[in-house]
Amino acid sequence: MSEYIKQLKIQLAGKIHGVTFQDRGANITSIILGGNPIATVKDEGDYVIVSIGGKDYKYDKWYTKPQHLAETIAVYISAKK
Repeated sequence: MSEYIKQLKIQLAGKIHGVTFQDRGANITSIILGGNPIATVKDEGDYVIVSIGGKDYKYDKWYTKPQHLAETIAVYISAKK
């Protein structure tokens, strides 16, 4: 598991009650809420790809730290509730 994804999981667990994760490889994890997959996060070296709501978003890891991405995902999930 990449260090970026490890940190992202810690940040998300603190922001979203009941969130779990399913690791799907060394650099891929799914975000699960209420038994349903909400998003997939893939670490691709210098970038992180977030698949959420049927779209893929590419973030530069230099500018988007795990805590910032966790906040973005938390806001998206809150808006969908």
